[in-house]
Amino acid sequence: MHTGPGRGGDEGLLHILADGRFHSGAELGRRLGVSRVAVWKRLRRLDERLGLGLEAVRGRGYRLPRPLELLDADRIRGGLPPALRARVRVETRLSLDSTNAWMLARGLAGAPAGCACFAEHQRAGRGRRGRAWISPFGRNIYASLLWRFDAGPAALGGLSLAVGAALAEAMERLAGVELGLKWPNDLLLAGRKLGGVLLEVRGEQNGPTLAVLGVGVNFGMPEAAAAAIDQPWAELAAAAPGLSRNALASAVLEGLVRACVGYAESGLTPFLESWRRRDVLAGRPVRLHLAGGTESALARGVEESGALVVEQAGRLRRLWSGEVSLRPAAGPPGAA
Repeated sequence: MHTGPGRGGDEGLLHILADGRFHSGAELGRRLGVSRVAVWKRLRRLDERLGLGLEAVRGRGYRLPRPLELLDADRIRGGLPPALRARVRVETRLSLDSTNAWMLARGLAGAPAGCACFAEHQRAGRGRRGRAWISPFGRNIYASLLWRFDAGPAALGGLSLAVGAALAEAMERLAGVELGLKWPNDLLLAGRKLGGVLLEVRGEQNGPTLAVLGVGVNFGMPEAAAAAIDQPWAELAAAAPGLSRNALASAVLEGLVRACVGYAESGLTPFLESWRRRDVLAGRPVRLHLAGGTESALARGVEESGALVVEQAGRLRRLWSGEVSLRPAAGPPGAA
């Protein structure tokens, strides 16, 4: 079961404008069955709400500054391998506060495992440790998947790593690129941040557990939005010209589902070799940002539990993602 955007109202208007060409108010009104004044009011509201950068030229009409490939639930779900297609329900939304918050609310209301949501825009996208996630309209991938596990939350300590490995594999196959992984949840392209994973769980100590896996991937970041990003970043469209945004959405969803299915069966073990092969920090000096201050250490990779192992003064120490933020002490600036 799946649903996509309708073709009336705001969605219909944006689908007409997605070609990046000028469309007159009369044409838009005729195609949508509304007046030119109604078209103008609707476009002004959408531009203010979504930051479209809409262009209006007297005598020519309205257009978006560039063509957009809007997300389509049928295409996303249809791009999955048949064995996975039956396990998911896909929905797309024009704008949400955040896909994770929306999906978590649905999960708490009883939605089944396999519900996936993609948004064209997030008004309050969230990254790890409460950081904002820059989410311009129609340019990147913002997605969340709901899954249910029999085990308690403590057993999911390595799930974000499994997701990272599965996402990297799926996107590498699609785009023909090589990706790196930075503990616990960053995807890197050429040493720069391409995407991230945000895992949120709710459940009893011994299970069952509801998990929402959120993913943001930079596909084609507009310059105006990029100015707000506080670290070196990468986008997939530049590395893989001609790549379909809907195909990327399918690859992201495939990675999420494979991670959930595999982790439920065997934990992090099936994903460890893949993750370690892409680990950009193993063997490197790092800076640990802890509640009590900043410390230096040498990264020694990850355990099957999902814990990061670091070496300090010849002693090994295990850290968990909820208690530390990690940055390299030296090396490529984009690995942060």
